[in-house]
Amino acid sequence: MDKENTGAKIFKLEKAEIKKVETKKNEIKKVEINKAEAKKNEIKKAEINKAEAKKNEIKKSALKKKGIIRITTAFAILIILHIALIFISVLAGSIDTGFIKLFRGLFVEYDHDIAIIYDLRFPRIIVSMTAGAALATAGTLLQAVLKNPLADPGIIGVTSGAGFAGVIVSSFFPAIYYQKPLFCVVGACVAFIMVYMLSWQNGLTPIRIILVGIAVEAVFSGFTQGFEAMAGSTLSGVASITDGNVTLKTWTDVKTIIVYAIPGLIIALLTFSICNILILKDETVRGLGINVNRIRIIVSFIAVFLAGVATAFAGAISFLGLIVPHIGRLIVGNNHKVLIPYSMILGSFVFLLADTLGRTIAMPYEISPGIIMAVIGGPSFIMLLRKEKNYGR
Repeated sequence: MDKENTGAKIFKLEKAEIKKVETKKNEIKKVEINKAEAKKNEIKKAEINKAEAKKNEIKKSALKKKGIIRITTAFAILIILHIALIFISVLAGSIDTGFIKLFRGLFVEYDHDIAIIYDLRFPRIIVSMTAGAALATAGTLLQAVLKNPLADPGIIGVTSGAGFAGVIVSSFFPAIYYQKPLFCVVGACVAFIMVYMLSWQNGLTPIRIILVGIAVEAVFSGFTQGFEAMAGSTLSGVASITDGNVTLKTWTDVKTIIVYAIPGLIIALLTFSICNILILKDETVRGLGINVNRIRIIVSFIAVFLAGVATAFAGAISFLGLIVPHIGRLIVGNNHKVLIPYSMILGSFVFLLADTLGRTIAMPYEISPGIIMAVIGGPSFIMLLRKEKNYGR
């Protein structure tokens, strides 16, 4: 009996051992199977991630290429249209001429009619283009600085302040006429500081800047018109500042505006990274270790300088600095690296177009480009106000 019991016990122990071994084998198998499956899944996931990353890269690359093509096309079309407009502007007017006659008169032999065109139309065209570029760039920079899509040198009183300073110089200090741009810049700075200080109430809101700017613009416009009435000037003097007129410009005006405006435009082109940063919230910018107030003052001064110079030569023009940056954003996007140069060219084109239309639609009479811009810009301003519901909040 004892032998039988011992044999049974041994049999049971062997059975248990075999069971343990089989269980261990099964566990090892399961672990190996799980590892293999996990490895397969990892490889699959890695392949899927690689494929998705590759797809995303291809998509990004395609979008980037598409964006570059779109921007390049936009610049190319605008430049072609601008060149065409320059030729139209040169040829349009009371003196009838053609391209061949113009070419011969400029480069081959003297022609009295072409000499008149060279002395009267060419300076006017160059001044219009430069002033338009300066105003559009000023509007783009101010919209970035104030974070206000309705900011415009004309609407917020900057050009009126510059115009008032220009009128004082023209009326009382004609001997320093060619230093007028500097005084216009000072007047523009005073107007901008006034708007900024009067709008500040625990911060700035877009609608408050606009309302205060309109009030400051009205005050300076009133003073300017008062001085104009006292001076009894013609369009070649004081009235050209208030009416936004570019008649009777000379090659001396061209040299002067280029001396002031071109350096300002070049510096403005270099501010694209600052303008892109200013789009962010002030707290975020400060978190990057950047002095927000300092860069805001620098960009503001560049914008006000350009607006002042443009006003000194083309008069107080409203809405150009408002409309052009908005059109630019629709076409080339919000990146200021592209937006600033595009706005520059587009502003030049729009102002020259306004001047050309003013010269031709009511011949022999002229409508100033300032009036043309006001007629186009006023409705555009109202549309923007209606479109953006949060401006007043």
